[in-house]
Amino acid sequence: MKKGEVTVYLSLVFILLVSFAGALLESASVQNAKNYRRADVDRAVECLFAEYQRELLEEYDIFALEASYETGSYTEQNIKDRLSFYGAGQMEHKIKRIQFLTDNGCRPFYEQISAYMRHKYGLTAMEDKLGAASVWKEQEEKAGVYEQEDKEAQNALDELLSENDSELPKEENPLEHAKQLKQTPLLSLVSPKDMHISEKSVPPEGLLERRERNKGYGDFSDVEEEEGAVSRLLLGEYLLEHFNCASDKGEKTGALDYELEYILNGQPGDRENLEKTARKLLLLRFVPNYAYIQTDSEKKAEAKAAALALCSLIALPAAAEAAAQGILLAWAFGETIIDIRALLKGSKVPLVKSKESWQLQLSSLLTLGTDTDYTEGKDSEDGLDYREYMRILLFLADSGDTGLRTLDMIEQDLRREKGLAFFKADQCVSRMEIETTVPLRRGITYQFPTYYGYR
Repeated sequence: MKKGEVTVYLSLVFILLVSFAGALLESASVQNAKNYRRADVDRAVECLFAEYQRELLEEYDIFALEASYETGSYTEQNIKDRLSFYGAGQMEHKIKRIQFLTDNGCRPFYEQISAYMRHKYGLTAMEDKLGAASVWKEQEEKAGVYEQEDKEAQNALDELLSENDSELPKEENPLEHAKQLKQTPLLSLVSPKDMHISEKSVPPEGLLERRERNKGYGDFSDVEEEEGAVSRLLLGEYLLEHFNCASDKGEKTGALDYELEYILNGQPGDRENLEKTARKLLLLRFVPNYAYIQTDSEKKAEAKAAALALCSLIALPAAAEAAAQGILLAWAFGETIIDIRALLKGSKVPLVKSKESWQLQLSSLLTLGTDTDYTEGKDSEDGLDYREYMRILLFLADSGDTGLRTLDMIEQDLRREKGLAFFKADQCVSRMEIETTVPLRRGITYQFPTYYGYR
């Protein structure tokens, strides 16, 4: 190779090496710029979510970004302005997906509760309640079956009486008295003599269930946790820790006195919520009471004797069997009234009855709900109190409704107790992903996503 050719060759090699080095430097420079911009956005997003609503965390152990920034009016621009304030300005931010506490059946709210309660108690604390939960579910299912049995027994008796153009006497008749009791307002039957029923209420139009809610968008299934029986049990424990109920003593300063009852039923007033709770307790307690009385030979014999005496008065002994079944149902109903009365007084009632824990005599059924009714129920050491029965009812309730109503109570109490008139749960951000487009130089742009969520 001639000398001139070598020089040309080396020059070309040198140019290639310089070009390669320049390309490497340019690539490194661009990548470095990308890293800086991503770091700027990461820092800004973390600072943004560090502005969680303090009172919500302190009072209810829930993290959320109050995205109206105390104005009561949420806009996406609020979030973008805060990103710019924290150093992510001169970039274009698009919210790709966002989720509020009330979205997806309040799933983000449930997830935080579950994580908090798991951390506080551990899963082993819930293991013994998992077995009980299956029993609660079974009792709920049996309640409908027993209600149907009650109707069938009454229909059978009515049919026999109609065929024979007869009518049972109204005096000293447990069936007639039970019929009258079922037409009486339930609270007047189950309230202890010294119980003052709260008349507090909240404006219905402002409740989450009844107003148009702010909603997020985008799919978060990749980061959401599945809800199961354990999560529902943990929710119940959380509710029992943070909210009042009818059996609690002492002064109550919240928007409602019966907060757990509101979460269960969703009525604007305390009285209505307590009435509905009592009806649910009636079904829950009637199942084991009726199941037990069917196994007690003495009580069955007493019911048959009473039925035969009633039917003999109208010379219709053929109706005695149907009447006896009706008396057993009425007796179990009366026992259930006493159970609820005992719970509201603060006593404990066993989940399953025995001969020793049964309270109501058949003769006392006839005075139940009258001026001479002074029975308020026994206190059973191995029983469950009102709050523990509320745990069962909350577990059996629809979780979507429970979440919204819980956030309703949180809203009402933060506004009333903390003066946060602007606070709305459907403006509280739980997780968010943004897509950022940033110009680098010479027409080069960089686009990247950033996700953050409270866990």
